[in-house]
Order: sequence, then structure tokens, then C-alpha cells
Amino acid sequence: MRTLRGRKAEAFVRTLENRSAADLARVESKVSRIVADVRKNGDKALRRYAEKLDGLKAKQPFRVSGAELEQAWSAVSNDFKEALKIAAANIRQYCEWQKPQQWRNSVTPGINVGQVVRPLQSAGCYVPGGRYPLPSTMLMTVIPAQVAGVQEIRVVSPRPAPATLATAHFLGVREFYRIGGAQAVATLAYGTASVPKVDKIVGPGNLFVTAAKKLVAFDCGIDFLAGPTEVVILSERGDPRFIAADLVAQAEHDPDTLAVFITSSSPLAEKVAAEAKLAAANNEIAKASLKENGAILVTESHEQALEFANRIAAEHITVNEEDLGHVSNAGSIFIGDYSPQAAGDYASGPNHVLPTGGVARFRGGLGVQDFVKTISVQQLTRDGLDRIASAVITLAEAEGLKAHAESIRVRSANA
Repeated sequence: MRTLRGRKAEAFVRTLENRSAADLARVESKVSRIVADVRKNGDKALRRYAEKLDGLKAKQPFRVSGAELEQAWSAVSNDFKEALKIAAANIRQYCEWQKPQQWRNSVTPGINVGQVVRPLQSAGCYVPGGRYPLPSTMLMTVIPAQVAGVQEIRVVSPRPAPATLATAHFLGVREFYRIGGAQAVATLAYGTASVPKVDKIVGPGNLFVTAAKKLVAFDCGIDFLAGPTEVVILSERGDPRFIAADLVAQAEHDPDTLAVFITSSSPLAEKVAAEAKLAAANNEIAKASLKENGAILVTESHEQALEFANRIAAEHITVNEEDLGHVSNAGSIFIGDYSPQAAGDYASGPNHVLPTGGVARFRGGLGVQDFVKTISVQQLTRDGLDRIASAVITLAEAEGLKAHAESIRVRSANA
């Protein structure tokens, strides 16, 4: 990991401020062709890509049968089943607390306003199946959709591992398709004879998946464009072993992971650098990630450290409790020595599908709110309408919308 100070640290942070979620330019033209092909030719195109790219066998159905899901559940260990139960219970409880609420209130006598919360009818959950199988992503995408009340949940995953299939059975997933990549995103967005379209697509994926989500975003809802994992840790007095362990844990996701430690303590910076080197010694992916994208920023003050952290707006950030109120930009916040970021990846409850590439400046992670619509409601009595009639008429006429004004006059005694 590089250790940067002064102007070099400032320049590094400025570069990160201008990063994007993912560099999609090199795949966009190819993804555009795949999406257009699937949209036009449906199952025929989907099968061609699935056999070529997803390992689908000739004549093998896209949809995984309930029997296959059940068989996978029977085959996994009892320890894995118990781990799923613990993680799912915590995630589901967090989602219940997170669920947006309906309400009604009177802004003035005779004018009652509020909101109702309605689930999306359908959602598509993308579960990666590349370098690592990610059954945890199944938990993080399906459970909030279930808590929201989504009736039709469709999971897609290329070359699904037994653990992923078992997790689907555990969650009661009824529609699981062994497809992935841009072709799966296009299928969910536009539908084919075999796979109905959905209202929204969620979940992380590689560059092809991310580029496809960007391409279909005006025809189908998406959560956000996710890039490589990001970890920031800010501390002046933390345990260097713990800090290094979190940096390496996230760095092993991908060689492009961004891993940054920020501190005003030079002695701690030196200790973390040494511990991170040791911790990554036998992990080739983490080692490459820390070498290419890892950095320790030694700041002039704790206030500057906080400023750097908010400017980076990372996916994950670990801080001490007294700094929580100063963190405004982050996907998920972990507090103190005993809140490892890996706990959030699996079982503590909050979602691990989080914004990257600076997107944390304007939104948080995936949650129940992504699977519902909050719809405004308003009810006026005659007296209530009379109270605001003149204001509405004046504003409507100022805009030249005479029929708007007349719709008030025809009802109001005060018009």
C-alpha cells in the first residue's frame, strides 16, 4: 500500500472524487448489441448467449426446477443451513424496521394529505456466479423484496453453485433462471416467452451486467450502477491488526477494489501498512488490489481525515463512534473495533448491495424502499378547498392555465 501525505494525499482524494461507478466504455458497444438482440429475438437470442457465455447445456431449460432447488438444500451441510437461518433472520428484522410507513395528516382544517406505500409487482434479483458464488447476495436482494410485499421475484444467476440454489430454496424462491450477464439483464427488462419481464432489476454484477443495467434503465427500474468494492477506514487509535484485516477482507473481492486507510497518526499508519502486508501475503487477489489501489493517507489533522472520507464517499467506512455524526457520505457505516465490515457482508442485518464510485454522495444501499412506491394522497373538504382557492387560482392564472383556475372556481364559494 502506498503511504501518501500532504499534496499527494490531496491529489489522490481529488482523483477519487472524479471516479465513476465503473468504466463501462470498453464494453458498452458489445452490451448494446446483446441487449438489442435479446429484445428483438427473445428466447432464441437468450439461448445462444446462455450456451456460449453461461455454460447452459443444449436443450437445458433456463428455469431451475423446484426439485433441483430442493435437492441442493438437502445436499448442503447443517452448518450452512444454520448460518443461513441466522443471517436471514437478522436481515429480515432489519428490513421490517426499514420499511417505509403510511401516514395521513391535516395540513390545515379540511385538507388531509398523506402517503400510501405499495410494493412493486415484480423484481429481478441478479446474483453473481463468477469468481465467487454469492449466496449472500441472494439473501440481500430477495429478503427486502419479500418484506416489501413483491409478489413476483425472479432470480437470475449464471452457473449457480449448489449453495446459491440451496439458498433460493430456503427463501422460497419460485422462479430461478440459470442465466447471467447482459443477456440476463435484457431478459428481465424486456421479457421473453420463457422469462417474464420485471418492474425493477437489482443486484451487483460485472462490467457487462452494469453496462446492461445502464442501457435498460429508462425502460425498467434499476437500483444503481455498482463497480468494484470500496473500503475506507478512518482511525487515530484503532488496533492495526483489525484495520489491516478489514482492508484485506474487502480487497480480496477483486483486484480493482479500492482500499484506503485514513489517519493523522504516523505511527499507526506504519503499523497498519506492516500488518496489511502480512495479512495479504497468501492472498493473491488482495495483494494485487492493495498494490494497485490501496493507499494510506496521513493527514494533518483529524478534521482533514474526516473531510477526505466524506469526499471519497466510499461504499464501506469504519469509524469510531464519536465520528459517526461527521460522516455524511457512505454506503454503510461500521463503528468501532468489533464491527468488521465482513459482518455486514453476511449476517448483521443491513444490506451489502451498496453504492460505489461516489454514488454514496446521493443515495444509500439497497433496501425495502427500493421495492416499494410511496404514493401521495390528498383529500379536501369543501371548506378546505375554500381555504386555498384564491391561492390556487392566482398561481394557475399566473402560469396562463385558465382551465386549472376554472376547475377551482366551479367548486369553490370563495372563487
